[in-house]
Amino acid sequence: MTLLRTRMATAVAPLLLTAVQPALAQDAGQLNVICSVQAEWCNMIQTVFARTSGIKVNMSLKGSGEALAQLIAERANPKTDVWFGGTGDPHLQAAEQGLSLEYRSATLPQLHGWAQQQAAQSQYRTVGIYSGPLGFGYNTELLAKKKMPVPRSWADLLNPVYKGEIQVANPASSGTAYTMVATPVQLMGEDKAFDDMKALHRNISQYTRSGTGPIKAVARGEATVSISFVHDGPGEAMQGFPVATVTPSEGTGAEIGSMSIIKGARNLENAKKFYEWALSPQAQQFGAAARQFQLPSNEATPVDARVPDFKKIRFIDYDYAKYGASNERKRLISKWEKDVNSLPR
Repeated sequence: MTLLRTRMATAVAPLLLTAVQPALAQDAGQLNVICSVQAEWCNMIQTVFARTSGIKVNMSLKGSGEALAQLIAERANPKTDVWFGGTGDPHLQAAEQGLSLEYRSATLPQLHGWAQQQAAQSQYRTVGIYSGPLGFGYNTELLAKKKMPVPRSWADLLNPVYKGEIQVANPASSGTAYTMVATPVQLMGEDKAFDDMKALHRNISQYTRSGTGPIKAVARGEATVSISFVHDGPGEAMQGFPVATVTPSEGTGAEIGSMSIIKGARNLENAKKFYEWALSPQAQQFGAAARQFQLPSNEATPVDARVPDFKKIRFIDYDYAKYGASNERKRLISKWEKDVNSLPR
């Protein structure tokens, strides 16, 4: 057994020991979950929650943008009970559009302030379950081979030396990339931010659909630099890839991964059970067990050493309420498509 699997088994075992008797699984009903974190994490929570609760979990994996689109399409006849994970902006939009249900967890006082704020801003229709800073991933071997400097600021990314060397996701499909648009807008003003994004466009080799795509490309030597959430870096490094991360010196934003109960959920009581379980310190350890190193929202959750140290990162005062609103998101993405993505490279 590998060291990673040993650690995962160690994390999972205490919960499995509390599993209900198999006979109860037939009586506890089911739960339909959209999961917007990485597949391994989704699979862990699906398996362990089912075994500990006796509830059958039907889980589909979708990015946050795709998840929101599905919920909008199913508004009149919801087929989803819980939406777990993914950047918080689409969750706030779902709340704004009346797609999610108000629910105040008894666990709220145990959560970090940013998670409680996410709940309050949405009128308790969503809640923060983890947070992670936006930054850059880079392939240490490629940088050395090509004699390129490590990018340490937003301004550094505009250096012509990186032409064709950078990947980032498309903000129309990726919450990660939308954070990449909204962060410089708040940091330096909209006009300057878009001027810089136009200059950055010349250095982009590809806009991927998924927010994790760019750092995976960096890990495999298909790109030299990515704009990514830095918590995605350690998992790639653990697999032996030459990946390192850095956060921009001018300041950066952070995602607040969120969770929402869907309005009209067919399995509401089971949805509430899952919601409470997912906010517990025990359940929140599955992120690190699945090689995902966001900061968990429950303050009592043990924090893996590979989770970015928030005290050492310069954060902007990210306005989640404004930039999570549907109209502002649509406006910024439309402007990015028109003014940036339409340009030749």
